[in-house]
Amino acid sequence: MRYVSTRGGIAPVTFAEAVMMGLGTDGGLLLPESMPKVGRNTLSRWAELPFADLAVEVMAPYVGDDLSRAELGELTRRSYLGFSHPEVTPVVSVGGRPILELFHGPTAAFKDVALQLLGNLFERLLERTDGRLNILGATSGDTGSAAISGVRGKERIHIFILFPDGRVSPIQERQMTTVLDPNVHNIALRGTFDDGQRIVKELFKDLAFKREYRLGAVNSINWARVLAQVVYYFYAWGRVTGGDPGRRVSFSVPTGNFGDIFAGYVASRMGLPVERLILATNRNDILTRFVHSGVYRIGEVCPTISPSMDIQVASNFERYLFYLTGRDAGAVRELMERLAGEGRFAVGPEQHAEVQATFQAVAVSEAETLAQIRATYRATGYVLDPHTAVGVKAAEEFPEAICLATAHPAKFGEAVRRAIGVEADPPPSLRGLMQREARRTLLDASSGKVKEFMQSLLGNLSK
Repeated sequence: MRYVSTRGGIAPVTFAEAVMMGLGTDGGLLLPESMPKVGRNTLSRWAELPFADLAVEVMAPYVGDDLSRAELGELTRRSYLGFSHPEVTPVVSVGGRPILELFHGPTAAFKDVALQLLGNLFERLLERTDGRLNILGATSGDTGSAAISGVRGKERIHIFILFPDGRVSPIQERQMTTVLDPNVHNIALRGTFDDGQRIVKELFKDLAFKREYRLGAVNSINWARVLAQVVYYFYAWGRVTGGDPGRRVSFSVPTGNFGDIFAGYVASRMGLPVERLILATNRNDILTRFVHSGVYRIGEVCPTISPSMDIQVASNFERYLFYLTGRDAGAVRELMERLAGEGRFAVGPEQHAEVQATFQAVAVSEAETLAQIRATYRATGYVLDPHTAVGVKAAEEFPEAICLATAHPAKFGEAVRRAIGVEADPPPSLRGLMQREARRTLLDASSGKVKEFMQSLLGNLSK
């Protein structure tokens, strides 16, 4: 399997090269040249598999010859050993509503499903080449702690995580800053998540810096992140349908950066029987506005009680544009240049119709989010985190849709307490977190400042 850039500026690369490259050297995102198709018999067979075994089946065609099936199997099994539920991503019924719980990993968020695997994948590929890697990532809340958990203590890797100062939940920040391993470096930015994401892209586009400091990506710009998330769409479908290939299901996905719902889109292109993908946003509704109008226009980031979705520039959206334009890299490049210059772009009527045929988009207010947490708790005793509540509210007209529960409610204690008067019981990984020693560096939201910090720290480490 070879990988190409959404902007068409690189020669096709292997899976291993795509993983290590992260962002394409032309500024684009990497995608497979073709997508494997899954037939009805295969779907039925996959529905019976444990999660780690299913991950091998889904990912193997994309990995190609870069890892043997035995190596891939060993990596997936090791990656999911630390999950607290034997099913890894169980589907539970809440008042008749199927909920896909994605928060049983070590940092209690859906990012663990991909980042535990990615950390082990990086380690394996670096061992082969006797290489080193400096990971640079931005987080709106959960990616940072999950990425840190995936690579902490790994001797060939240093990780630098950017997060917006004061715009992640206290627990989310502590999950990052209380990891004191010498290869972990947390940078609080005086700005927003979009600033952090911009800095990451600017530094990856600085090819001399990228090469000299061997930059790697853990954000969902890395194809392996998306690929690992494709697995739980197949897993949930199998648990809900019993493997009946004639049954279609819908998924409601709370999203800000478009990575999680794009994984569902990939699953549908592979042949998963998806009825609709419900794109659920909070008041930072750039994606919902695009689905409704065909116009993608950047606005101001508004802080909310679902902070992981407080995003205006959805980096993974470029991958969807590649398919929407008929795999026309030139058209994608033009749209992204227009976005950078004008802060907006629009698609044509036929493309807009295709968008609306693929996605059902709903923006959910803060009041509606709190009301949904309260209503679900009163009816069932089940506590939703504010992101999951956005997805459940968005799917209220589709009672059979599978809602993705993206984080444990204990990570957002204040919002949950506002809704139901009490906080959710924390899982073991979160207990005592606020009392631990923490370490972070505060910087202006400037790529130059972050670059200087990395050069200084890595230069001192090499002496």
